Amino acid sequence: MTTTARVELSAPPVAPRARRRRGLLGLLAAPTGFLALFFLVPVLMVAAYSVGLLTLLPHDLYLSLQPWRDFFASETHVGLFWKSVRLSVVVSAVSVLLAYPIAYALALVAGRRKYTLLLVILAPFLTSYLLRVLAWRVILGDEGLIITLLRDVGVLGPEGQISWLFYSPFAVYVVLAYVWVPFVALPIFVTLDGMDRDLLEASHDLGATRWTTFLRVTLPLSVPGVVAAFVFVFIPTIGEYVTPLLVGGPNGFFFGNAIQGAILQGFDWQFGAAMAMFLVGTVTVLLVLFGRYLNVRAVAE
Repeated sequence: MTTTARVELSAPPVAPRARRRRGLLGLLAAPTGFLALFFLVPVLMVAAYSVGLLTLLPHDLYLSLQPWRDFFASETHVGLFWKSVRLSVVVSAVSVLLAYPIAYALALVAGRRKYTLLLVILAPFLTSYLLRVLAWRVILGDEGLIITLLRDVGVLGPEGQISWLFYSPFAVYVVLAYVWVPFVALPIFVTLDGMDRDLLEASHDLGATRWTTFLRVTLPLSVPGVVAAFVFVFIPTIGEYVTPLLVGGPNGFFFGNAIQGAILQGFDWQFGAAMAMFLVGTVTVLLVLFGRYLNVRAVAE
């Protein structure tokens, strides 16, 4: 009797565990339902629309893969997709290269002022995205600050212009890099700030130079933050269409603009849905591939 009583007393109570599980499910129900209703359901509707399971317009094809065939047969649209991939890769790489010194200075040099300086860097997020992009129209435009300055110093003539400065892919690259650099600095800063400083001191005590310490210690330990920063830029910019629309011009036309044009101008919703689902599928595959090398816990902590 004594042994049985001890076993029963030492066993974990079932009811509190069940209540905790129900409480956890209750907490997750609202955000999960929100994501399912406003993210998963629309994506599934677009996917169904792209293959004709769902039709809305009179000329829509029922149960047809023709929109997908038209997309893969179109060299123009496939080329625009690869053009957007190049845009995302270049902007992501440039943003990481520009943001890394900022994050390094904040985490390892600024000391107690790092959070104040971080707030200063994040200050542009307090203004509208469109306002920041439109400000670059004033800077890069045909009568903008750069052209006016070059005319005043005599580099350009009174009517001189630089064709690739505005309404060009160059303008899209510059504006997107500017927009994303403050955001990219965050995951790199978090990774560097959480790094064990004893490793840096040990490297110094063993006679390593600052450059050697950076290459052998700091940079490898910051890789999770760098990968996270690259992904945070690459995924949104691959479908970017607002910035190319405002500063890209005809030569700054990308895959996101093609989707917008197919839906709003061409009124071919099934073809636009097929392109959109191709983009969603590509992003999903890239997230899975990046997830193998991205330690989310290391970035978050």
